[in-house]
Amino acid sequence: MARTEQALSLRAKGDRRKLAEIVAEQIEGKIVARGWPIGEVLGSEGELLAQYGVSRAVLREAVRIVEHHMAAAMRRGPSGGLVVTAPDIGAVVRTVALQLQFQNIGPHHLFEARTALELSCVRQATTRIARDGIVRLQNYLEREEQLVAENLTEHTHDFHILIADLTGNPALRLFVQILGRLTGQQALPPPSDEWAAREVHRTHAAIAEAIIKKDPDTAERRMLRHLQAITGWLRAPEEKRPQGSRSAGTPARVS
Repeated sequence: MARTEQALSLRAKGDRRKLAEIVAEQIEGKIVARGWPIGEVLGSEGELLAQYGVSRAVLREAVRIVEHHMAAAMRRGPSGGLVVTAPDIGAVVRTVALQLQFQNIGPHHLFEARTALELSCVRQATTRIARDGIVRLQNYLEREEQLVAENLTEHTHDFHILIADLTGNPALRLFVQILGRLTGQQALPPPSDEWAAREVHRTHAAIAEAIIKKDPDTAERRMLRHLQAITGWLRAPEEKRPQGSRSAGTPARVS
């Protein structure tokens, strides 16, 4: 059965999506089945028209859907065609952020989800860490310490992503990365002063120390205190900055 007939039969069985949406799904399915070969040309517009047997208008709409999902992009020119691309996590974050607003999910709900996820990650990383993971942690802390010493106090979520990566679960890494970006949008800007940067580094080092010693209880406790220090600086119209509190993003003392 031709691909077009398959799409039409799907719609006849109750699939009320437009034909372009079904063709887009088939194109994306092909990309996944081929192992997501970034840079590979799936075909020119003419070749895709012949392959799917749809009108030019339907194909172009399908391509727009695929481009919106950042699975592929149409490249013009003699050697052009539909080229497989790498999805941008920023697009995922923007989409989720809109959904959070639509469902009226507040900053504290988001931080609660992030805290639950990251506490699970730090415990798993502590119990699973191997020699190469210890080296990665040590190398990260050395780079961070050098940045602080050079007064390059840019705040990043890289330490938290590294811990998620050390669990060996790529899904956890992805979700920590997404939640980190989302909560970063909800928080007040962290300070750029050297003292605050040193405090953040010291906290990271304390968490890493517990992980390397394979002490999950201490690692989890220190991570919890680190995350709790952030929650006082959420962006919320109904809230004000706590009186006499630390600078935004500054961790509480850990033990």
